[in-house]
Amino acid sequence: MSARNPFVHRNLPRLLLEAREAVMQHTRPSLREHGLSDQQWRVLRVLGEHAGDPAGVETGRVAREALLLGPSLTGVLNRMERDGLIRRNRCPQDARRTVVRATAAGLALVHELSRTIESHYQWMEAQLGRERLAQLYDLLDGVIALEAPDGVEPGGAEE
Repeated sequence: MSARNPFVHRNLPRLLLEAREAVMQHTRPSLREHGLSDQQWRVLRVLGEHAGDPAGVETGRVAREALLLGPSLTGVLNRMERDGLIRRNRCPQDARRTVVRATAAGLALVHELSRTIESHYQWMEAQLGRERLAQLYDLLDGVIALEAPDGVEPGGAEE
């Protein structure tokens, strides 16, 4: 009796995780130099992307965009607030909600780390080519959209 592989396709979730780990190999040393975990960096990146929003970012949106579950986000935010990287406040329109902003120290860290990260992306673009990197982004966006539950846009923002 021979054991046959019942799978026709390659293990896409594993390949995506391997690709993530390969990319993060270049980022993690810089994060660790600044005492940041991957999760803390994802939160800072989200807050950096929304730094122009004077109202701050609701914690639910931070959780979705940083791909963190609520209980994990709470612990991450507690440590980041303790370290002076973020500030939390009640939402002025709805006191049941909390908004988060990066502090000046947090934003300075975003800007410093963005140079290292962007230089790695520039290297990737030089190796793969601008067109192939754009195709990779488009393909990943397509997979995310294809697999997203109804009513949820890629990136987790609900319609």
